[in-house]
Amino acid sequence: MTDRQVPAKAVIPHLNVGGASEAIAFYVEALGAEELSRMPSQDGKRLLHADLLINGSHVFLHDDFPEHSFPGTNFGAPPRIGGSSVTVHLRVESCDAWYERAMKAGATTVMAPHDAFWGDRYGQVVDPFGHSWSFAHPLAKA
Repeated sequence: MTDRQVPAKAVIPHLNVGGASEAIAFYVEALGAEELSRMPSQDGKRLLHADLLINGSHVFLHDDFPEHSFPGTNFGAPPRIGGSSVTVHLRVESCDAWYERAMKAGATTVMAPHDAFWGDRYGQVVDPFGHSWSFAHPLAKA
C-alpha cells in the first residue's frame, strides 16, 4: 500500500465544511496538506467529496449541504450548527512549527504551545471554517 491509498482499516476524520474549496487551500498552506482527489457536486459549486493527506493521514471533507440535513440532527458545518465537539489531533515533529504555520495561514489560537503535564509539547487552534486542530510532540525525557 502506498501512502496515497486509503487503508483497508483506518479512522479518517470527515469534515463538513462551509467552503470546501477554500478550506482545501487553507489546509495546504496551514497544514501542508496534499490534495489527492476531489469530486464536485451536481450543482457545480460545492464539493461532494475530497481526500487530503495531512501529516501522513487521510482527511476527507465535503461542502455543507443543509438541504440534506435530517430533522432532529445537528450535523453541518461548525458555523451553521454553533461549533464542533471534535478536535483533530496531529502528532508532529514540532508542535511549535505546526502551530506557527497554522497561525500564519489564518487560524485562531485556542491554546499556545506549552509543555503539558502529560509529557507533550501541545498547542491548539481553530481554522477559519470552525474546525479545531491540535499539535503535539513528546517532550524530551531528562
